[in-house]
Amino acid sequence: MNNGRMWTVVSPTVGVPIFFIALALTSLTVHYFVAVNSPFFKSFVNFGAGG
Repeated sequence: MNNGRMWTVVSPTVGVPIFFIALALTSLTVHYFVAVNSPFFKSFVNFGAGG
C-alpha cells in the first residue's frame, strides 16, 4: 500500500470520516453550482413553465 505510512500520523478513525465529509461537501458544492449556473435547470424544475 503506497499510503500506508499516512495512518501512522492520522488515525483511521479520524482520517476516514474527514475524507468522506470532505468528499460529500465537494460533491454537493459542485452539484449546487452546476444547478445554479445551468440555463436549463430552472425550466426543468418548473416542469417547463417559464424561466
